[in-house]
Amino acid sequence: MRDDLLQAWRELCPYEQLGQRLLDRWSEPHRHHHALPHLAAVLTMIDRLAEPVHDLRLVRLAAWYHDAVYDLPPGPISNEEASARLAEADGQPAEVARLVRITADHRAADPHAELLCDADLAVLAGSAEDYAAYAAAIRREYFFVPEEQFRAGRAKILQSLLEQPLFRTVRGRALEADARRNVTAEIAELVGAGT
Repeated sequence: MRDDLLQAWRELCPYEQLGQRLLDRWSEPHRHHHALPHLAAVLTMIDRLAEPVHDLRLVRLAAWYHDAVYDLPPGPISNEEASARLAEADGQPAEVARLVRITADHRAADPHAELLCDADLAVLAGSAEDYAAYAAAIRREYFFVPEEQFRAGRAKILQSLLEQPLFRTVRGRALEADARRNVTAEIAELVGAGT
């Protein structure tokens, strides 16, 4: 997978060492969901959901950076902000950093942000088995959070996602029903487990 991703990076950017450094970040041992398979899945979904209006180079670059910094527990700034700052430090266009920042709450309001956020959230629309594996990977990443606190926090995050459309691109909207079913089921499980 790493070789395939590196080839994708080469097609996107001439600085191979930069791609190698990003892949090293995505390969950190504490990552269970926010790892190379997630990056690959987001890049694949960008291609599936894209329309002529999208500047794919910018959105793909933002995908590479959107979870490039994933410190657990997060530092004094959010991981999204740290990732955006990394993109800026690496000389990426300002639009890339802007898109990365939007992934903090997925409240997209323009075509490029909609495409990146839809690709990032596509995991929510997986099969029941795939979704369960995703949820378990998130829990493993947050192993240091006590169970009751994790359930409450995770339920709150998921509930906030449901307060808006999950998908905004034309093709992404087809994922909405499956994603809402999965997220609603996880919330019920999280809340039910605490009673």
